[in-house]
Amino acid sequence: MNHLKHVAIIMDGNGRWGLKFKNSRNAGHKAGLNTVEKIIKETIKNKIKFLTLFAFSTENWKRPKKEINYLFTLLENFLINRIEELHNKNIKLKILGSKKFSSKLNSLLKLAEKKTSKNTKLQINLALNYGSKSELINAFKKMKKNKTYINEKNLNKNLQTKNIPDPDLLIRTGNTKRLSNFLLWQLAYSEIFFEKKLWPSFNEIDYKKIIKEFKTIKRNFGKI
Repeated sequence: MNHLKHVAIIMDGNGRWGLKFKNSRNAGHKAGLNTVEKIIKETIKNKIKFLTLFAFSTENWKRPKKEINYLFTLLENFLINRIEELHNKNIKLKILGSKKFSSKLNSLLKLAEKKTSKNTKLQINLALNYGSKSELINAFKKMKKNKTYINEKNLNKNLQTKNIPDPDLLIRTGNTKRLSNFLLWQLAYSEIFFEKKLWPSFNEIDYKKIIKEFKTIKRNFGKI
């Protein structure tokens, strides 16, 4: 049976769900937060130590400004109202990506990371303004600047995910089968599950079913 340490999720389908059921993309983003909370609880129940959530990509800046502002307001409110709860549950929050947001949001993210930095039950990596290609380019730039020998071990040390094990499992909701510039290096040997349900409709039963199936997969890592 496979040991599961790290689950990564591309939370796709909020906007489509909102348009379908509430006639509003923003309503879908709000509903998606409820799913996040359910999945966090189930992750802890399964004693999984790392959960990486793709919340906002470097390409998502192409979306309408009103939608982007609403997303960041949702995140600000979550950090203001729920970070104490996460801290009390011994959950650590780490941000992956470039913190090029408003001064208010940047401060909230910095405070949340600092407050929860020593927590050990679960580490949630929130990918915000994150793009894997940019991450890799920046890692190579750092290595060149520091005259570091280029090999796999040293590249891992210069990624934003250093000290985080590669995902064992990737889940993408929304019935879309692509990686969308997410953890391209780290997902090299991850088991990938594409889920038809839109993110707000994804639930604990769906999650448990995927975890159960993952544990039965024969993982060869290039061997027979």
